[in-house]
Amino acid sequence: MAKGFSTQGVCLLTDGQTMLDDVASALRSHDFEIVRQLPPGENWCFGGPGVVVPFLPEVNGYAVVDVVSHPWPDLMGDPKTDAMTFGAWSMGFFGPLAFPGSLARAQQHAWAWEPGRTVPERHGGFIRIRTSYVLGGDDKSPIMPADYDPLAEMNFISRIVLVLFGVSGVTCYFNPNGEVLYDDASFRRIWDACRQQENIPLPLWIDIRLFNLDAQFGFLDTVGNGQLDISDVEAIFPRGEHEPGDIAYYLRNVTHYLLDHKGEIRTGEAIDGPGESNLSWTIEVLDEGAITPPRRVVRLCPKASQEAIPRALAAISRGSA
Repeated sequence: MAKGFSTQGVCLLTDGQTMLDDVASALRSHDFEIVRQLPPGENWCFGGPGVVVPFLPEVNGYAVVDVVSHPWPDLMGDPKTDAMTFGAWSMGFFGPLAFPGSLARAQQHAWAWEPGRTVPERHGGFIRIRTSYVLGGDDKSPIMPADYDPLAEMNFISRIVLVLFGVSGVTCYFNPNGEVLYDDASFRRIWDACRQQENIPLPLWIDIRLFNLDAQFGFLDTVGNGQLDISDVEAIFPRGEHEPGDIAYYLRNVTHYLLDHKGEIRTGEAIDGPGESNLSWTIEVLDEGAITPPRRVVRLCPKASQEAIPRALAAISRGSA
């Protein structure tokens, strides 16, 4: 999938009883303007009752906030047995980069908020927050403005998330594009700390996952960098030489590098390893990563381990999570 009708999309999981009036009231009380109210669609997949909030109205940029009284469809439908859900997913209504199984994977890798492994199992609905530049437009309307800024979008919808945590029935935050889960306290703690330090709140949008390839190598990757229009990052490392926490910090630093880097990164280029400055690691640019979801990645590993790593990667199946 790619960005289209929706350019970003996150959710708040609910008990299924949340009312649109409560959502609208919370937004208004925090100075978010509501320019339109939307009736429910013919099918919940394409939209529950919702409201439209201006983001960049001068370029037709708006956020749609709708309330769905149906559990998150983690399998994303089937073209034969559940064509409506499948069609909504294929058009990006559940997030432009969402992939089947995103909630299950987010639960499995909820290391930063361990209750996230079980809390979503009790949800009965969700509030969906999506940005778009084609609402009310015609076939010639651009999908995104010329000066499109994904970082500004993510900051804007994160502010909406902070407001809607206070709405009755909300249980937790779920970002299907980055496969991230947080409760109110954890989300707010990370948001506040990043703002104080003038850092991008990447942990709220992009997950880092840990796997063991074999007895020799560990593997970490990011999920969700595509929200910021950059590749995800994989790191393969000798387990005895690096701690997973150091590699996770390294992946965040590389993500910042990709955000700042204006030129094209190519396979075979050298890069500093974690905590180093001697260009001892190497880059491989791939159209698809080692582990679901499918997406473009930049794979990093020590030059000294290049020959042994393919054998370790062979043990990974495409469906691993």
